[in-house]
Amino acid sequence: MQVALKPDLKPSPMRSSSDSTLKIEITPQAFLRGDVMTYQMLAAAVLILHAAIVVFVVGGLVLVVVGNARRWHWVNHLWFRLAHLGAIAVVVAEAGLGVTCPLTSLETWLRAEAHATTYSGGFIEYWLQRLLYYDAPAWVFVVAYSGFGLLVVAAWWYFPPTGRHGSRKTDA
Repeated sequence: MQVALKPDLKPSPMRSSSDSTLKIEITPQAFLRGDVMTYQMLAAAVLILHAAIVVFVVGGLVLVVVGNARRWHWVNHLWFRLAHLGAIAVVVAEAGLGVTCPLTSLETWLRAEAHATTYSGGFIEYWLQRLLYYDAPAWVFVVAYSGFGLLVVAAWWYFPPTGRHGSRKTDA
């Protein structure tokens, strides 16, 4: 069974008569034409990615502290700690330089292309937007992000990352 949703949105056939899931394939023509649904879906994807990065930055510090208290060695692996330090460093640099986050800019542009002025997408999208975006003076964000960045640096110093085989690096 096929359902025609929009000219360039092609649903795949249903797997079986008992499966009510319908797959939708978005063609490059729909994207290039500027299909509103395409922009809305991409904006939602950017919002979810943005939220995932926020969870990684905030949750990463919590994992380092709790993980060391519980002796979880993986929380000190160098790759994890470098990724975490790099993520908060980007956030602090953006705030300090007064640069808008590229993900925020991209999401805003995608929503404008979709002619969407509000977050009317759905429950999860609405709450992600409420959690990520606040109205406050710029200095509040600079102080908050910088303070959090200092906590990450302190955790780096207090719980040093481990090398490739789980041993702590020393200056011998």
